[in-house]
Amino acid sequence: MPFECTVPAVATVLADDSRARITRWDFEPGATIGWHEHGMDYAVVIMTDATMAYEVDGVVTQAEVKAGQSYIRPAGVKHDVKNAGETRLSFIEIEIRR
Repeated sequence: MPFECTVPAVATVLADDSRARITRWDFEPGATIGWHEHGMDYAVVIMTDATMAYEVDGVVTQAEVKAGQSYIRPAGVKHDVKNAGETRLSFIEIEIRR
């Protein structure tokens, strides 16, 4: 079940070619991406200190994230992401085409 959203996250595609797509995501407090899954493996690099919540398989995890942290996920994981804090959350998402 996706998070309740009063404002959507804003996506800005920074680069997109035959090898990869790089997108910057900016979330005001309470903003969400919406329920989705990636067709490509991807990496995320956190740009701001913030509180991020994400839901996968009905389990919600909330974490304090710091600028510079990163993680990698495989394609095909259905999830939603939310800014659960009171400051802006921003990250760069790098999807790898194979």
